[in-house]
Amino acid sequence: MSTDAPTTGAVPGGASVRGWRAAFPPARWLLTYRASWLPNDAIAGVTLAAYGIPVSLAYASLAGLPPQYGVYGYLAGGLGYALFGSSRQLAIGPTSAISLLVGVTIAGMAAGDPARWAQIAALTALVTAAMCVIAWALRLSSLVNFISETILLGFKAGAALTIATTQLPKLFGVSGGGEGFFERLHVLWGQLPSTRLPVISFGVAAIVVLLLGERLLPGRPVALGVVVVSIVLLSFTSLGDLGFQVVGALPRGLPHFQLPTLRPQEVDGLIPLAFACLLLAYVESVSAARALAAAHRQEIDPRQELLGLGAANLAAAVFQSYPVAGGLSQSSVNDKAGARSPLSLVFASIAIAVCLLFLTGTLANLPNVVLAAIVLVAVKGLINIRELRQLRKVSRSEFRMSMAAFAAVLVLGILKGVMLAVVISLLLLIRRAAHPHVAFLGRVPGTRTYSDLERNPENEPVPGALLVRVEAALLYFNVENVREAIRQGVRAAPTPLQLLLLDLSSSPAVDVAGARMLAGLAEELRGFAIAVRVVGARASVRDICRAEGLEDHVGHIDRRVTVEDVVEEFQRGDLAQASA
Repeated sequence: MSTDAPTTGAVPGGASVRGWRAAFPPARWLLTYRASWLPNDAIAGVTLAAYGIPVSLAYASLAGLPPQYGVYGYLAGGLGYALFGSSRQLAIGPTSAISLLVGVTIAGMAAGDPARWAQIAALTALVTAAMCVIAWALRLSSLVNFISETILLGFKAGAALTIATTQLPKLFGVSGGGEGFFERLHVLWGQLPSTRLPVISFGVAAIVVLLLGERLLPGRPVALGVVVVSIVLLSFTSLGDLGFQVVGALPRGLPHFQLPTLRPQEVDGLIPLAFACLLLAYVESVSAARALAAAHRQEIDPRQELLGLGAANLAAAVFQSYPVAGGLSQSSVNDKAGARSPLSLVFASIAIAVCLLFLTGTLANLPNVVLAAIVLVAVKGLINIRELRQLRKVSRSEFRMSMAAFAAVLVLGILKGVMLAVVISLLLLIRRAAHPHVAFLGRVPGTRTYSDLERNPENEPVPGALLVRVEAALLYFNVENVREAIRQGVRAAPTPLQLLLLDLSSSPAVDVAGARMLAGLAEELRGFAIAVRVVGARASVRDICRAEGLEDHVGHIDRRVTVEDVVEEFQRGDLAQASA
């Protein structure tokens, strides 16, 4: 564990934490906090605010909301997470994928009413918060791990392109339009002759500066510098007369505490939207938190992250924002700026509050093309070409699954793409569990060790015997596939068989259906004068097999007997037949 930063998941001496302190990390990490870390947290917080304000303005436009709603999310979400999150580096705020998900989904719910749009967005954050707390109370954090990283790789790439098509019209200075990815591209193509040269030139220059800033000044608020320069140029030069669309003055003051007036039952489709936001927020937040914690030899608590995200989204909901999450880019800014604890989020919120109170008027001449440039540069990180190439090289089947998720997002949209990604992940998991690998073993030359003949063709088969190792639990949904694989092995044996040896050392569990399948298989093979023996069964497996009477068909199942013992007994001709 790092010695220069507080650990949010433990108390000094590694003692376990119980009661309210277990759910309230500040009660633990404040015990180890040093006064010398306060300047680091303050600097990191101000730096994070400088990064977060322009980014959140841009992301709010993705959500179809006024720009200040994104800033409110950074202000309130960070405070909520600081109280209940387990990561000292994670920064909370609007993210590109969730912003677009909220925007395109609410568009069909709000019927063009801006007030209803904002109410639905806040209600979505509130329901997301409730789902987070329920998942925390029921200890469901591990369930999100069933969403395959392979699927998410394709989903993120599709989301990045979908987001890009919403920003390209701003870059070209045209109106854009269309509902889905392909329709937006078609509309943009027809509007290209109307491209405004000053706007696209300004936007491309902003993108170049942002990309150079990422490379040359990592962790610095380069976006803030681009925003300031663009405001100055449009305010004091003739560029302001060339048709630039600007943000306009933001409302001065802090957001008011306000519960959404709508109820979930009044908005069709709200629950699926909130569930999708929960999945995206949790996966993105935990992935970012783990990556940064690993760099500091720390750990996070995945279950506590649910409570942290719940608090962040609750704060966002009651202070007029929409669902928030932890992102790797903003968290990296926080970490590289020197954050030592979640207090950096508190300082960031204070800095944002000062800006909302005194500096909102300065944003009036911020061009929309700069916000589009910020979004386009941010979402490029969602497309990981290196990982996709590696995946294609390692596993063609998983690569195809990733591309299926990629295509689903482009064709069906973000919300349906999220749901389909979850379904594909679960189907992939079920398929793997239902078709476990059944290894046929042979002797490693010159040893008493046995391993998979398919992977080691130089191994020596045992004449007259078929040695089988099922490399999975034997459960009701896979027993038929295992039985058929063993039958095929029996039929393909080059010499008449006298023994089928089942090695269950790689089967951590066997249910009633599995035990009955083994008994039925042994009875079936007995008709062909083939004896069946079982070795390597674990204690719980032996218990259920005995309870189902398997020993009546295969003889005594002894935990001390090995594959080598049974093979040597068979080759000596001493193998006794099981009683009828």
